[in-house]
Amino acid sequence: MQRLSVAIITLNATRSLAQCLQSVTFADEIVVVDSGSQDGTVDIAKRFGARVIHHDWQGFGRQKQFAVGQASSPWVLCLDADEWVSDQLKSDIQWALESPRFEAYRIPRCNRFMGRWLRHGEGYPDYSLRLFNRHKARWSEAEIHEQVIVSGGEVGLLTGDLMHESEDGIAEYLAKQNRYTTLQAEQLYNAGKRVNMVVMLGSPILRFVKFYVIRRGFLDGLPGLVHISIGCFNSFIKYAKLAAKLRLSG
Repeated sequence: MQRLSVAIITLNATRSLAQCLQSVTFADEIVVVDSGSQDGTVDIAKRFGARVIHHDWQGFGRQKQFAVGQASSPWVLCLDADEWVSDQLKSDIQWALESPRFEAYRIPRCNRFMGRWLRHGEGYPDYSLRLFNRHKARWSEAEIHEQVIVSGGEVGLLTGDLMHESEDGIAEYLAKQNRYTTLQAEQLYNAGKRVNMVVMLGSPILRFVKFYVIRRGFLDGLPGLVHISIGCFNSFIKYAKLAAKLRLSG
């Protein structure tokens, strides 16, 4: 089987890191890149035998690529500290690395929200490319909404779920979304994007129809409704912040 490194970026992640690390003890190496935790994050990582490296925050894309660059194995599985590998995904990864048919693999991600594992709408399958040959793929440099760029070849698909503890209280979740929409607006502004009322109003409406109606987010009950409502609000706020930035810049 191909050797595997797990790369994780952290900042004050004591609530979830142990579960994350416990789920990847099958890997040949665990690399944790920490951007200045003030809690017990580093101690937890070391307790699980991870190689811990401090690296000042560079934005999501650059930080994750730095972590990949520290890996010693050709294959890398990239995780956030609030994610963990299910038993089925572990088996799928081991099977895929016995004789890789692809240079990278997408993984379905299952999000827990308000105590419920979402199985429809925007919360699932939420495909994410996380397992790849680091000599054939790399993270983009985007500060947010970073993605793995594969240099040629097809991308495979695993079936086991990557589990994601997506919120630890609504107040904290909303605060995180507020930070993300600010970063998204700055990214759009730097790319020279404009916005009008049609886009500002149409984006959240289309998002609601796509994920809550067509992809049946309503089947996830109240958590599904709250999840898509916040997502639609984010779509509106992202463009509202862009509009405000454009007006201030003249």
